[in-house]
Amino acid sequence: MLMQPMQPRFTFTLIAISIFLFAGHRSVTAAERNVLFIITDDESPTLGCYGDPVAVTPAIDAIARDGVIFRNAFATTASCSASRSVVMSGLHNHRNGQFGHQHHFHKFSSFHNVVKLALPRVMDRAGYRTGHIGKYHVAPETVYHYETSLKGNSRNAVQMAEASRQFLTDRDDERPFFLYFATSDPHRGGGNDQTSKLKLKPDLFGNKANRGSHAGIKEVFYDPAKVVIPAFLPDTAETREELAQYYQSCSRIDQGVARLVQILKEADLYDKTLIIFTSDHGMAFAGGKTTVYEGGLRVPMVVRDPYQNERGIESNALISHIDITPTILDYGDGLNAATNAPNNPINPDLFWKERGEAIKENRNGNKKFDSYHGKSWLHCLDNPDEPHHETIFASHTFHEIQMYYPMRVVRDNQYKLIWNIAHPLPYPFASDLWAASSWQAQWALGKDAPYGNKTVGQYVQRPQFELFDIASDPDETTNLAQSPGHQDVLETYKSKLKKMQREMDDPWIMKWDYE
Repeated sequence: MLMQPMQPRFTFTLIAISIFLFAGHRSVTAAERNVLFIITDDESPTLGCYGDPVAVTPAIDAIARDGVIFRNAFATTASCSASRSVVMSGLHNHRNGQFGHQHHFHKFSSFHNVVKLALPRVMDRAGYRTGHIGKYHVAPETVYHYETSLKGNSRNAVQMAEASRQFLTDRDDERPFFLYFATSDPHRGGGNDQTSKLKLKPDLFGNKANRGSHAGIKEVFYDPAKVVIPAFLPDTAETREELAQYYQSCSRIDQGVARLVQILKEADLYDKTLIIFTSDHGMAFAGGKTTVYEGGLRVPMVVRDPYQNERGIESNALISHIDITPTILDYGDGLNAATNAPNNPINPDLFWKERGEAIKENRNGNKKFDSYHGKSWLHCLDNPDEPHHETIFASHTFHEIQMYYPMRVVRDNQYKLIWNIAHPLPYPFASDLWAASSWQAQWALGKDAPYGNKTVGQYVQRPQFELFDIASDPDETTNLAQSPGHQDVLETYKSKLKKMQREMDDPWIMKWDYE
């Protein structure tokens, strides 16, 4: 008799336990496809995992051993704001509208209707909690809006990692996380090293003066005599001292990456999190940043997908920054493969109408934002021998507002063509690159002074076309555009360039007709 009344209670208890277990399962599943996206500022592939013999980057190297190294990853433009707009939109900056810098009087920004494709917006609609820490440098904020904005010292990646800990390990929110982690290292800044014995002092690249240390950082100091001189730079005392500062700044980033990995492992999240490490573009030296030479466009791309089958592999696939947003969205199961657009897109016209903003503004450049320029490279993680892009396209127009010098590039595994649209003009300098001791030392010697593969004069005054056999001449030493034996190649790649300009909605295509 006593058993009869207890039966319903026992049944109810089983149901409650089942509901609890199901809810727990939902929580675990929801947090299993997290994304940590790390982007540095002005960093070339100067990492141990890329074969750099002096770089002290053990944390990033460890991720590479447990993931994938992309050997042919490229920015679309070697300018900070413009490049970040590409990373966060999947669109070339000439199309998204962010032609140059966002800050101060430069005041470039993306079209409002990019909100339909913008990375933080589409990840939010794919069910992610989105967070950002460090360098931002794009506009409008409403377009590139993150749910959580964290405060951190972008010159100290360890401190940034600690500031991100609570966001990364939040157990009260069932949604997976997407964190955009952006350092200001190794960008130039912080003054000059006054301890140098040279007349022209090297930039500190964010390092502390007098060999000081950032809080929580075990600074790695480099011997200028042992640094690696890229082919596009002159081997001078000034260059070596600046590179030593640059390498130190890069090693500080690596310690921040180590702390991020530690936090993820302690929270049992490391094997539930996609980690992507890259840079906005190449190093801040003349011949790198603001150019479309390999030193400006080639970037590191180290990826660890916890669910990939193969580990410690390398891919030679051509990939581009336009691929980042669709790839991350694809990982989050939010990409419509048929349309190459979000599964759950924002209606931009309705979005702005409901907000009462930008109603009478030019919000799209007279063409809808219906799909990404890039495409997901997730398929390369398990199949590193698979190709991705046959040809990549680069588009640079401005850096600072004073620096109008449009360039367009088409590149495959054989040839690379650069069209210097404003070639009659002298090449304009970014203010920090003009002041660099590595440049000023050679500038003072005159136009015939060597500067990497060029002279100072050749660097400043460029031809209309630069054609390189990139397969046999990866350092871009010999311009074949005027070579009688390569005129057919030149015409072929001009046609390829025009075709990609049409495909990528480049307004500068009209320059073929009247300039």
